[in-house]
Parts: sequence; structure tokens; C-alpha cells
Amino acid sequence: MSHNTFGHLFRVTTWGESHGPALGCVVDGCPPGLPLTAADIQFWLNRRKPGSSRFVTQRREADEVKILSGVFEDDRTGGPVTTGAPISLMIENTDQRSKDYDDVRDLYRPGHADYTYDAKYGLRDYRGGGRSSARETAARVAAGAVARRILGGGVQIRAALVQIGSVAIDRGRWDWSEVENNPFWCPDAQTAQAWEKLLDDTRKDGNSLGAIVEVEATGVPAGWGAPVYGKLDAELAGALMSINAVKGVEIGAGFAAAALTGVENADEMRAGNDGRPVFLSNAAGGVLGGISTGQPIVARFAVKPTSSILTPRRTITRDGQNADVSTKGRHDPCVGIRAAPVGEAMMACVLADAMLRHRGQTSR
Repeated sequence: MSHNTFGHLFRVTTWGESHGPALGCVVDGCPPGLPLTAADIQFWLNRRKPGSSRFVTQRREADEVKILSGVFEDDRTGGPVTTGAPISLMIENTDQRSKDYDDVRDLYRPGHADYTYDAKYGLRDYRGGGRSSARETAARVAAGAVARRILGGGVQIRAALVQIGSVAIDRGRWDWSEVENNPFWCPDAQTAQAWEKLLDDTRKDGNSLGAIVEVEATGVPAGWGAPVYGKLDAELAGALMSINAVKGVEIGAGFAAAALTGVENADEMRAGNDGRPVFLSNAAGGVLGGISTGQPIVARFAVKPTSSILTPRRTITRDGQNADVSTKGRHDPCVGIRAAPVGEAMMACVLADAMLRHRGQTSR
């Protein structure tokens, strides 16, 4: 199986399966001398891990990360720093229940990657989906923690859930501080309450829902990214699209820009006191011509409903017989709930790569 690596100068390779002994990643291209401990990475993993509320899978994984290489104790700082060598990170799986998947060993779950993996490779890991499982995203979050170290404190990346099913937030009530106060990463306290009943009812019905996550990066200077085939927004879209169950990505106004006029869509500018422009709007989402403008970089991605559901669905067996399938076990009624930290991590990885490439090309 190829294509387990993404990035250019900052490169991440993830490895491992949902029900294997462990999963992890190798981060290549991290500059030397950056302070990095397991606790630095663990903070971000704890935000993604399963079993954190009744609205997500009850699989209980500590997601404790181990740094296997790429750091060394620096006598001058008194703590571990990156050496410039590949950083290998491992997260053990400790709460697999593979028997939950015995009934789907020879059945294809509609909406899942079961059929396509079998069609491509001639076999599939039916225990939770193997590499197609959202469990793989834990490794991405770990890599994102390293990327944040490269970016430093000047770049802030945060994400929020803005829609579950057909119920969207009221943007007039947007409050970033609310994101940490509810289990949905929701910036609107009233909508978060409505989502509780919505998801309880959905779970009781043996069904699932999709979601939309919005990711924002502030503090990114103008100039990152490259024209034509190295566009910052194109690479960000590709990174977010690679997240399990994501079916759509938009930057800035996105698809809504098609309904705007040129007057409405233009991000007008005025002269700032520091010689840099002050933008009066941000329909471009912080990227023009594939290069950052210095405005907040804003992206949204749509996550489809969880494919593993209790409601029977029509399918076929591996030998081509018609059948019905329902999935037992511990599953998210809305996999998008835990996607916010993953979106942040992918944004961090793309920006860290863009920062290093910009530095390499312009020496600043």
C-alpha cells in the first residue's frame, strides 16, 4: 500500500491499523533545536481521543504517545530538543474488540471503504476498517503537535463544529471560548444544547449524521505558498480532504462565492499604519493566487455520516450474494465531532511545510 506520506520539506508518514498493536507516524524535516516532550504532544492527543463523551465511540484508548527517535537531551536547555533526525511517534492500541466485526467479515458496509479496499488489494482488514478507520487520525494529531512547535506561538490554529446534520450554528452567537465548554467543539452554546437531543435521538434510531468543521489560522504572514502547482489553498484542501470521511472542502467563502457579485466578493484594502494593507473582508479565506495574504486562513470541511450503523442496509457479500448488514460495536453517531482536532493538525502540518519552503526560497 503506497501513499502514506504527505508534505514536502515537512513530511509525515503514518502507519498502523485500527485493531493492530499500535499506530503512529514518522515526521521528517523538523528543524533541530526545538523543545519537544511527549507531554507537548499528549496535550493535543487528549483533545481527540475516543470515549470523551456519550456522543462519541466508547472505545477507551489512552492514546499515550511515545517518542522513539529524533529528540535528545540538551545540556544547555536542560530538556529534550529535536535533533533534525526523523521523529518516530508510537501510540499503542489497548481497547480493541475485534469480535464486534465478525459479522461483517464477508459483508461490505455501504458507504464504507470495505468494497474499494477489497477491489484494489484483494483483501481487507474488516476489524474496524484497518487503515481506512478514523483511528489513523491519532497519528496525524501527533504530527500536528510537532508542526505547531515549528510554527511557534505566533500562529494560532483552532477549529469549531459549525453544523451537525441540518442544524447549523448561529454565527451571531459565535464565541471561541464556548468551544472548550461542550463536547461538540461548538462556538454557539444554544446550538450545542440542540445537538445533544439531536444526537441522542439519532443514536436511538440506529442512525448517524454528518457535520461541517471550520478551521482558522491566524498570525500567518503574507507570502507563504506558491503559485500554480504549489498553491497554499490547494495543499490545504488536499490535506483536509485526506481526512477519513471528508467529502468536501472549501476555502473562505467557498461555494458561496458563486452567488456573490464581483463587488461583494472583492476583499477591498486600505493602507495600514505599518505599510501593510488592511483588508475590509475575507472572502478569499486568507489566500490569493495560492499565497497567504496575512489575513486569517479559513477553511471548512464536510464529514459524511458514520457508515457503521445499527439500521440494516442492503449490500452484497464478498462472493457477490445479496445480503443485509447492520454493524454492532462502538461507533460515533457523528464522526465529525472528533474531527476538529484533526482539522487543526492538518492545517498545522500544511503551514509548517509552507513556512519551511518559504524560508528555503526567500531566506526569511
